Amino acid sequence: MSLTDDPDLQPILFDLFLSMYLVTVLGNLLIILAVSSDSHLHTPMYFFLSILSFVDFCFISTTVPKMFVDIQTQSGMISYVGCLTQMSLYAIFVCMDDMILTVMAYDRFVSICHPLHYQVIMNSRLCDFLTFVSFLLSLLDSQLHNLMILQITSFKDVKISSFFCDTSQLLNLSCSDTSSDNIVRYFRAAVYGFFPFSGIIFSYYKIISSIPRIPFTGGKYKAFSTCGSHLAVVSLFFGTASGVYLSSAVSHFPRKGTVASVMYTVVTPMLNPFICSLRNRDIKNTLRRFHGRIFYS
Repeated sequence: MSLTDDPDLQPILFDLFLSMYLVTVLGNLLIILAVSSDSHLHTPMYFFLSILSFVDFCFISTTVPKMFVDIQTQSGMISYVGCLTQMSLYAIFVCMDDMILTVMAYDRFVSICHPLHYQVIMNSRLCDFLTFVSFLLSLLDSQLHNLMILQITSFKDVKISSFFCDTSQLLNLSCSDTSSDNIVRYFRAAVYGFFPFSGIIFSYYKIISSIPRIPFTGGKYKAFSTCGSHLAVVSLFFGTASGVYLSSAVSHFPRKGTVASVMYTVVTPMLNPFICSLRNRDIKNTLRRFHGRIFYS
């Protein structure tokens, strides 16, 4: 289903979401380019930030381009294989976002609470390992999605009350018993939602407890500034994710769930690069130098 049934609003929505998509792609690619081109940014914090930008770029690309096609063709048709593919990619990148944000919290914890051992603990091998484990867990989550959908009764034609293939919407359309699938959903929510969020909360509890022991005012300011942008991204991600799940569980109006999904799948990836870069002096300086070289050339 489209975001609106009003044909006069379709071109406006197309232009709006196209602008948001281009801003998201440009913002995240600029962060990746800045981190890869400046050797001073080859640190664990910026490595994970570039991974997060890549995941956000892929995340928004799983749903929005298909929506552009649907608006242009006035058809929301998608094949069964295409629906499974979209759900799989969606699950992978949502979970990767979740995992990388948790790893970034651990990185900030080691940096502030164990600064003398930071280089030893957060070495390149551990960073690569944490990224690889995050991808494996995301892939497992995606396969659980597909396993739930493949077990339910499918129809030749169904109408999904969303602008993309949402697992919860498909489960609601099933005529078969989905009690076991709901158990799996709650288990996934605990593993991929509660435990990572608890890990982030625990990391920042340790960080806040150790900040008063930092001797210099400049050191405290740097600790707050490096953690502030990450906390803002975490709040945006988990806040919109909670809105999506609560709206799908409580609300009986599909449009409200669609609005929450737009915030989760479009607005969050668009705002993340601005939150991460506008408060980060190193990235801003790198982008200025990069812009100066291009302008001079």
